[in-house]
Amino acid sequence: MTKTRPISDQVREDFPILRRLISPGVPLIYLDNAASTQRPQVVIDAISNCYREYYSNVHRGIHTLSEASTQAFEHARHVVAEFLNAGSPREVIFCAGTTAAINTVARSWGDANVTRGDTILLTIAEHHANIVPWQQLAERVGCRIEFLVIDEAGMISDDRVAEALQRLRPKLFGFVATSNVLGTVFPVERWVRLAHPWGAKVLVDAAQAVPHGPIDVRQWDADFVVFSGHKVCGPTGIGVLYGKQEILQAMPPFLGGGAMIHRVTTEGFEPAELPEKFEAGTPPITEAIGLAAALTYVRGVGLGAIQDHERRLVERAMSGLSQIHGVRMLGPPASERAGIISFVVEGVHAHDVSQYLDTRGIAIRAGHHCAMPLHKHFGISASSRASFYFYNTLAEVDQFVSAVSDVRDRFARTGRKRSRSVDSRQSDN
Repeated sequence: MTKTRPISDQVREDFPILRRLISPGVPLIYLDNAASTQRPQVVIDAISNCYREYYSNVHRGIHTLSEASTQAFEHARHVVAEFLNAGSPREVIFCAGTTAAINTVARSWGDANVTRGDTILLTIAEHHANIVPWQQLAERVGCRIEFLVIDEAGMISDDRVAEALQRLRPKLFGFVATSNVLGTVFPVERWVRLAHPWGAKVLVDAAQAVPHGPIDVRQWDADFVVFSGHKVCGPTGIGVLYGKQEILQAMPPFLGGGAMIHRVTTEGFEPAELPEKFEAGTPPITEAIGLAAALTYVRGVGLGAIQDHERRLVERAMSGLSQIHGVRMLGPPASERAGIISFVVEGVHAHDVSQYLDTRGIAIRAGHHCAMPLHKHFGISASSRASFYFYNTLAEVDQFVSAVSDVRDRFARTGRKRSRSVDSRQSDN
């Protein structure tokens, strides 16, 4: 019987950057995928082909290039809707990324529906993008924000969620589908079912979930789902706000200007229909085209297969790290997480870990990963994070584990420990 080749062996040639040497004889091992993934050649080609062959602004022109760009741009919306299993492409709003999508909900739905004394319920595991916009809303309208605490295993029980929903009756429950620090995969569908009977709208930050497994927004039944293109092999500067059509229709537009209007007079304006209502100005045309190419490519690889491959990678990595004295991994066991491992090496600052691994060609993230409250909850200021994707190999995982072991041995011998503050330059993603 012929053994099936791992996904990583089948796809690595599709990613030109993976052929790069960091220094002579030292190939790149890219394990910073939770911050941003790499792009396959088909995405690069889709973007460059648009600029080379048919780029123009969309919707406004009646000439050949504009019609071609408009067709490709709106085709991208259909690709996203199909990828998410949305009920209609009108429920897909293109925006700059996850952060912009959440801010749109906070400024549009939030300003229109949340008042003084209302509650927004979040988890302590949220990325700053799903904390700060709600804090800003609280400053504007006087609502309060409550946080669900996570346990030492990086989990939150359904009972704790149910109790908080019943006690607080929040206007909105916002939570991350997959933690960008712990890798914890939270039970979206169950939590949505718990929230709706208490009148809460639900926003799901799916930035770390969409790239790594099948997503069905209708099965989830969440009111809003957001994600970024650059975390799923697409370009930067493009993200998606999915919202249930009836909710989006009732929301006032957030940004004003061209494209989002049906009629403007000196007395006022009438907004356009969905989705243009929330897409003021020139939209991210080539970015949307690149995102469509990325989602098509990822679906071709197979989201279920990607999930299985990442599970093998994270199991191998966690098994190896568990054998290194002085290494503490944050979060749940491999069976409960996606391909993300944040860890602390006793006596070694996260920045030093990252810098040493970089000399071995291994790219990881160091800092608080835009999750300061979560790090404070665990009593640390920074962690190192390795995050995997379908183009990573078991051999790369083994090299990563070996390098972390060398870090521990090297600093244990010298007794050297650097104390560095985590600054904003290390805070992204």
